[in-house]
Amino acid sequence: MARFRLTQSIFVKDTKYHGGEVVTDIQPPSVATDRVWLGLSSATMAPGMVPLDGSATSMKAASAFANENVPNAILGVHSIDG
Repeated sequence: MARFRLTQSIFVKDTKYHGGEVVTDIQPPSVATDRVWLGLSSATMAPGMVPLDGSATSMKAASAFANENVPNAILGVHSIDG
């Protein structure tokens, strides 16, 4: 199980995930408010994902965003629907 907090909105196929939400790769999610991203892996990650557990940390380390400097705050501009 990997859990990430998003610092910005992203689209995955036809699904929009918003900044501040927590996404996970397992179904059903372990926390009721988590959103499931089926197919989440180090190859499909997006920028601005903050790992919340060991599995997520390992996944991010193997991704293109391993050395990304993630902001401490969620800026409104990154979460605008459009």
